[in-house]
Amino acid sequence: MKERKLRPVNLDLQTISFPITAIASILHRVSGVITFVSIGILLWLLSISLSSPLGFSQAVDIVDGFFVKFILWGILTALAYHIAGGIRHLLMDLGHFEELESGAMSAKVAFAATAVLSLMAGVLVW
Repeated sequence: MKERKLRPVNLDLQTISFPITAIASILHRVSGVITFVSIGILLWLLSISLSSPLGFSQAVDIVDGFFVKFILWGILTALAYHIAGGIRHLLMDLGHFEELESGAMSAKVAFAATAVLSLMAGVLVW
C-alpha cells in the first residue's frame, strides 16, 4: 500500500494570490461564458425589434431603461475583454509573450485595452 504524504493543504482561497496571467486567463473564460449567454438575450431583442413596427418600439422601450443599458454595457465590456484576451492568446500561440514577464505585460495591455473599450462602450450605450 502506498503511504500518503503529509503535506499542508490550503483550502482558504482568499489567502491564495494568483499571478496576473492566471487572473487574465480565468477572466477570459468568464467573459466567453458571458458572451455566449448574452447571444441569446441579444437575439431575443433583435427578434422583437424586427417583428413589426410595434415590436421595434417595444424593443426601444426595453433598451431605454437604466438597468438594461447597464446590462448591455456589461455585455459589450465582456465581449471587448474576450476579444482582447483572444488576441493575446493567439499571439501566445504564435510563440510571443510566453515568458513570465512578457506574459504579465501582455495581460496588463489586455486589461488596459478593455478599460478603453469599456469606456467607449459606455459612451455608445448612454
